[in-house]
Amino acid sequence: MKLSSLIALLCFCAVAFGQEPATSAPEIPYESVPNFLKLPPDLYLGEVPGVAVNSKKHLFVFSRGNTTGPAYGATASQLLEFGPDGKFIREIGKNLYAWSYAHTVRVDKDDNIWTIDKGSDMIIKFNPEGRVVMVFGRKKEASDEAGPWTRVTPPRPAVDGQFRQPTDVTWDTQGNIFISDGYINSRVAKYDKHGDWVKQWGERGTQPGEFNTPHSIAADAKGNIYVADRGNRRIQVFDPEGTFLREIKINVPLPPEAHPWMGNQPSPEAAAAQNGAPWAICITPGPTQYLYSSDAYPGRIYKLTLDGKVVGVLGRSGRQMKQFGWIHEIACPSENELYVAELLNWRVQKLILHPANERAGR
Repeated sequence: MKLSSLIALLCFCAVAFGQEPATSAPEIPYESVPNFLKLPPDLYLGEVPGVAVNSKKHLFVFSRGNTTGPAYGATASQLLEFGPDGKFIREIGKNLYAWSYAHTVRVDKDDNIWTIDKGSDMIIKFNPEGRVVMVFGRKKEASDEAGPWTRVTPPRPAVDGQFRQPTDVTWDTQGNIFISDGYINSRVAKYDKHGDWVKQWGERGTQPGEFNTPHSIAADAKGNIYVADRGNRRIQVFDPEGTFLREIKINVPLPPEAHPWMGNQPSPEAAAAQNGAPWAICITPGPTQYLYSSDAYPGRIYKLTLDGKVVGVLGRSGRQMKQFGWIHEIACPSENELYVAELLNWRVQKLILHPANERAGR
């Protein structure tokens, strides 16, 4: 094949998949701060699905640690606070009624701490002192024949005020609350700042405004809501009323050395379905905001403009420092400082990015 024909083919493929050629997604050099979290001798992290940072640079780590009960269906939620230097400060909510199976943690503009527990179907708001001030959802009662939710076809209709394996929470500029819900339901639930129900939107599907596992949610400075529609391999953007604005798809070509954290190489079809599928998203503060997103395979973090252009990538799957095992949540207090919570490696990494030294992509 002539060189000109090859170049034309590559450009056609890039456009067909909605992504500029690979050179437009350079690798961002970065470092991982070694031994950042200082845990007491008798405290251990389990799978870490959540990490958040407040205005004082304190870290809140939501871990599936402190497990009790049987191997399957154990109670696995523990909320820990660390100082800016990574030193352990306290555990919040020990033996809390809602603790069942940790999913994510967020901090709002007033430093309130919000936890989303997938196992109890509850979202809990703590004040900065660590006291419960607001509760959403209700877990199944122990006195009933309670069991885990099952997925059925067609899906059960969502119920106002009730959650089925919720995943995340965010807020708009007016303080309205948006909860992504989640694994069984496929919707976004909206409450006002007082905790009163407003509306919901979304159902299971592939069309704009429909979801397949809305797994993470974030808001920009204008109050637009970004939903990581993981099963549909896209990020959908809405205004605060739930009006669909646009979708973002991440299509950076797979690196030749890509491999999963566990198991053999996926088939080309499975690899394409996972590449760029958003597990976790966060949006940086400041006058120029960036969107960060992570996938499970090939295990990268993507830096995007809010209109969806990929401006850099970093990382890969693995067990070493600077490698990732299923990033489940990202905290991005600034453009070049990230905290990533990993399920499979049982840890939080603090990443310092050096985009001025970025290398051209493959």
